[in-house]
Amino acid sequence: MAVRKNQATLTASEKRAFVNALLTLKQQGGYDTFVSTHNSFIMSDTDTSERTGHRSPSFLPWHRRFLLQFEQALQAVDASVTLPYWDWTADRTPDASLWGPDLLGGDGRSSDGQVTTGPFAFATGNWTLTVAPDSRTYLARALGAAGGDLPSKADVDTVLGLTPYDAAPFNSTSDGFRNNVEGWVGPNLHNRVHVWIGGQMSSGMSPNDPVFWLHHCFIDRLWAGWQARHPDQGYLPTDPTQDVVALHQPMKPWNDVTPADLLDHTRYYTYDSAY
Repeated sequence: MAVRKNQATLTASEKRAFVNALLTLKQQGGYDTFVSTHNSFIMSDTDTSERTGHRSPSFLPWHRRFLLQFEQALQAVDASVTLPYWDWTADRTPDASLWGPDLLGGDGRSSDGQVTTGPFAFATGNWTLTVAPDSRTYLARALGAAGGDLPSKADVDTVLGLTPYDAAPFNSTSDGFRNNVEGWVGPNLHNRVHVWIGGQMSSGMSPNDPVFWLHHCFIDRLWAGWQARHPDQGYLPTDPTQDVVALHQPMKPWNDVTPADLLDHTRYYTYDSAY
């Protein structure tokens, strides 16, 4: 059983294996497929039309499946690799360990946002963007430049206390846990982190930045924590509802998996600790 660990506890060899798997998948061409898939869904998911990956109840199971598929692609390169998570309630500054040269590299330079340190710096020749929101073919970041802080532990605790899972109209205006953790209302968890990082993470092509996977692993861990706190609360809607995915309906683009299939993450992996 794969165990997903906090990036702050990874050993030097675990960091190398993770980074090397990312670089190999990129070189093989498989990485950019994930960027394209994510962008196609974020562009089509709106409050008033069919929505699957975002602004909808299936935000959490959709990304759980997306993470699993990506993790399996990395494991095809190196079977020892599992996705780490970034606890941004604890590692909250641009000099936190994940931004070191041995993992994700640091902030972008002030002139153009280009990341110049670490394994994903453009100058290495190993991380040229081919699916990009603009003409920049280099990884860009602007950590904290948009203003505001990363979500705090108090913010997370507030969201973890919310029920139900979701509520009509099942979009970015809904009350409930899902929309608060996604970040359209309330303390703004998920969306706020994307904006804080900046660069491609502020676009639909956010998986261009490998921090995407660490961020979404933490969001997935929070969902697991919410499920443990509220065992009497389940995924909603359970019955088919216009434009969103109900509990037993297949999710695009896979069509062979439903939210119900993804409620128990321990079928696939565990975390090194519960939130």
